[in-house]
Amino acid sequence: MILVSSCLAGLEVRYNGTHCLDKKISQLIEENKAISVCPELLGGFLTPREPAEIVGGNGEDVLDGKAKVVEKSGRDVTEMYVKGAYSTLRIAQEVNAKVVVLKEFSPSCGSSMIYNGDFKGTKIVGDGVTSALLKRNGIRVMSEEGLADYLLGKI
Repeated sequence: MILVSSCLAGLEVRYNGTHCLDKKISQLIEENKAISVCPELLGGFLTPREPAEIVGGNGEDVLDGKAKVVEKSGRDVTEMYVKGAYSTLRIAQEVNAKVVVLKEFSPSCGSSMIYNGDFKGTKIVGDGVTSALLKRNGIRVMSEEGLADYLLGKI
């Protein structure tokens, strides 16, 4: 089974109430080869919600208590992001997910790049909170960009 970000499956769950439909992911869900999950909704957020970024590091640092996730207005929402990450991990383990495909750049789901915490669109190398936790637990995580190569057996 493949676990995928709900926004990539076409559900309007992003912070601004939109989606990022990926047709290949939609097809995998229709074929019952994938199921969708939104770590942020699992953490207790609603849609729409204020944008948030990791301040002071990356998802690994958040899990280690060295960085936090903050909304643009300054509200610390770290606890909700961590809760959503652990809920996603449980689901991935329950369905025996072979791979998890998450939306790049998100403070939850970024699997190689995230925003740097200044809310100016600057990206840095790093994982989101959910990606970091899944990787710590031996689960393969990739962004939507890596899915085609994975399905073709290239990675």
